[in-house]
Amino acid sequence: MMNLDFSFYNWDIISKFVLKGFYFSITLTIVATIGGILFGTVLALMRLSGRKWLDVPATIYVNGMRSVPLVMVILWFFLLVPFIVGKPIGAEMSAVITFIAFEAAYFSEIMRAGIQSISRGQVFAGQALGMTYGQNMKLVILPQAFRNMLPVLLTQTIILFQDTSLVYAIGAYDMLKGFETAGKNYGRPIEAYLLAAVVYFIMCFALSWFVKRLHRKIAIIR
Repeated sequence: MMNLDFSFYNWDIISKFVLKGFYFSITLTIVATIGGILFGTVLALMRLSGRKWLDVPATIYVNGMRSVPLVMVILWFFLLVPFIVGKPIGAEMSAVITFIAFEAAYFSEIMRAGIQSISRGQVFAGQALGMTYGQNMKLVILPQAFRNMLPVLLTQTIILFQDTSLVYAIGAYDMLKGFETAGKNYGRPIEAYLLAAVVYFIMCFALSWFVKRLHRKIAIIR
C-alpha cells in the first residue's frame, strides 16, 4: 500500500495555489453559462424560425459542435486563432470564448425543447392580442420556457463546471491545475489529485442536490 500523507495541505497552500484556479473555474463557468444561454437562445430561435436561411446554418453549427469533443475544440481554437488574428489571445481568453461557443450548442437544444414544450394555445393567445413574433417570444413563451428548463439548464451548468478541468490542455490555471501545482511542489501529486477529486465531487453533488430540490418545487408549481 502506498503511503498517503495529506498533512502538508493547509490554508496557506490552498490560498497560494488552489484559490486562484478555483476563482478562474467559477468565473469561466458563470461567463460560459450566461454567454452560452444567450447565444444558444439565438440559435434555438433561428432553428424554430421556419426560414431555411436561418435554420440551416444554426443546425449545422449545433450538430457540428455537438459532434466534436470539447478538448479538441479548445486545442483547435487555441492553436489556430493566433494564425487568423495575427497574435496570441492567451489561454484564459481562449478558454472563455471556446466554452461559450461550445456550450451554446447544448444550451440551444435545451432552449429549443423548452420553447416547444409550451402549449400552442399560448402562442395563439399572444397572436390574438396582436403581438409580433418577437413580442410573443419575449413576453409569453420565453418566460415560461425558462421556468420549465431551469433544472436542465442548471444541470448543464454543473457539467460545464466539470468540463472546466479540460483547460489544462492549453495551460490555463484552473482549480485542477492549482491542486496539481501544489502536489508537484511538495512531492505529493497523488494526494493532490485525490483531494481535487473530492472537492469536485462535493461541489457537484451539492449542486445536483439543489437542482433536484428545485425540480420538485417547479413540478409542484406547474
